[in-house]
Amino acid sequence: MKRITTLALTALAPISWGSTYAVASELLPPDRPLFTGVMRALPAGLLLTALARKLPTGRWWWKAAVLGGLNIGAFFPLLFLSAYRLPGGVAAVLGSAGPLFVVGLAALLLGERARLRTVLAAVVAAFGVSMVVLTAEARLDLVGVVAGVVSSASMGAGTVMTKRWGRPEGVGPLAMTGWQLTAGGLIIIPVAALVEGAPPALDGKAFLGYGYMMLINTGIAYWLWFRGIGQLTATSVTLLGPLSPLTAAVIGWAALGQALSPVQVLGMVIAFGATVAGQLAAGSAGAPRPKAEPFSSAEETHRNVSMDLTGGPVRR
Repeated sequence: MKRITTLALTALAPISWGSTYAVASELLPPDRPLFTGVMRALPAGLLLTALARKLPTGRWWWKAAVLGGLNIGAFFPLLFLSAYRLPGGVAAVLGSAGPLFVVGLAALLLGERARLRTVLAAVVAAFGVSMVVLTAEARLDLVGVVAGVVSSASMGAGTVMTKRWGRPEGVGPLAMTGWQLTAGGLIIIPVAALVEGAPPALDGKAFLGYGYMMLINTGIAYWLWFRGIGQLTATSVTLLGPLSPLTAAVIGWAALGQALSPVQVLGMVIAFGATVAGQLAAGSAGAPRPKAEPFSSAEETHRNVSMDLTGGPVRR
């Protein structure tokens, strides 16, 4: 039951991310994806860090910077570049391949067994997503494809390294999330200034949209995501990723008047079914506990009595 509850809470993160397109298209200034990335990450990171009242110490300064760079600082710009250079469906399919990177890296760095059922679930989920988002008019662009693949690899690596390094003693997921979002936002700032120039003028709708993106879509969502990494296997968490494009499709149909064809509905069923099957496969696979930073005695006691923690990502 505890694992199901943790999975349900962690799944709220990709479900929230599925609302990004609708919010951006309806409320935010057009053609400013990097500025949006900064507004998503940096204010949320500073707020969570202030609430946690903890700063990194020692080697955790550079570890937080590395994790923030992988999960946010590199991931956001590469994702946006892919989205601009490719049709949205192609970019979404490339993103849905992220679990395959995590399965491989988790086997290499965490000792999590790469079960055939888990790999098949990730492949089938990506196939289902492709049925939902790809169109006959989709065209490939080499730069966009490379950016999409590298963004998925960056997020996958960030997920696995977040799991491998754990947390320093006495530090909870709230502080870890704040550190990473702050580091990632700071990394994006010079890229946004160079590519997009000065920040745009913001109206009431934009403030509403950025407020939602900062608090719900990023602050709370990433906190749930990184919290899930600490309690589940890396593979189990990343297999929740396809819920993001599926949510985007549902929101597009329900709120934006976009039609769903029978093929798209079938694809949604396939992708969701593969996601559930992947959780069953990941949950039944044992994995040795990765080497990580020491936890506090209370956290260690909790880990010892929880079967979920002995199994175990992130980390979109």
